[in-house]
Amino acid sequence: MVISAPADTPRRRAPSSGVVGIFLSRPMRVVGLIILVLYLFMAILGPVVFPPSVALVANPAKIYQGPTWADPLGTDFQGVSVLAEIVLGARGVLMVGVGAAFLIVIIGVGMGLMAGFTGGFVDAVLMRITDVFIAIPQFPLLLLVATILNASSPWLIILMLSLTSWGGLARAVRSLTLSLRERDFVEAARGLRLGTRLITTRVILPNMLSYVAMNFMVSITGAIYAEVGLLFLGITPFTPDNWGVMLHEADGVSGALYTSSSILYVLSPMIAILLLQAGIIFVLGALDEVFNPRLRTGATR
Repeated sequence: MVISAPADTPRRRAPSSGVVGIFLSRPMRVVGLIILVLYLFMAILGPVVFPPSVALVANPAKIYQGPTWADPLGTDFQGVSVLAEIVLGARGVLMVGVGAAFLIVIIGVGMGLMAGFTGGFVDAVLMRITDVFIAIPQFPLLLLVATILNASSPWLIILMLSLTSWGGLARAVRSLTLSLRERDFVEAARGLRLGTRLITTRVILPNMLSYVAMNFMVSITGAIYAEVGLLFLGITPFTPDNWGVMLHEADGVSGALYTSSSILYVLSPMIAILLLQAGIIFVLGALDEVFNPRLRTGATR
């Protein structure tokens, strides 16, 4: 005899299966993923869709022209398509953001794991070094270093951003490592004499991948804001196809802030940055669930 559940009994959703199911379980995650994929295509295919040698040529006859089919976001103070500048600027902005976030994670996780697992004198030395980097104000230091070094290379900007931003992550990873190293599975790994490198990378690190992945995504937005801030202030040499440069020229070069006809030129880079941050925020919950199986309860959230 088959016994059916009462009609008023709520039914639990089936657990999401795989990464695709996790992202599809909530509409905002899908929206965030679409945004990030769109920006990725802009960074990869932007120069193909808008060849810089053609798209960035000044056209005085089209200065501050309103939206048209050819230029949906209008034109800037030189008659250049704002949409072309946004698309072409995505590559440089994302390269600096992702590159800096990658180095921040490598340095921060490496220092935190080593300090937390080793302890003793090594822990004390590494944490004092970390405290020095945390105590130094990040953006003023970036301004000073960028001015002294005349940072014209994006790789140098990536290095500057990463070296001034890893301290907080190192502290957090150390705390997690101190907690995890007392667990039974770590003691078992020690009993097997796996060695420090294998225990930290194969046993401890996988248990904090969720936190590391989320910090990687958040670090991207932090690096982008810092880069755009440097370019907006005119501290670092720049090329015209960058969102920070657009804001700099709108504020101090073109007089765009004093005419309503330039509203799209002023707002477009701001909206581009905010959309990118929104896309990252929308997928953070999905990443947490992907790397943390305990969150895959199947309940509607």
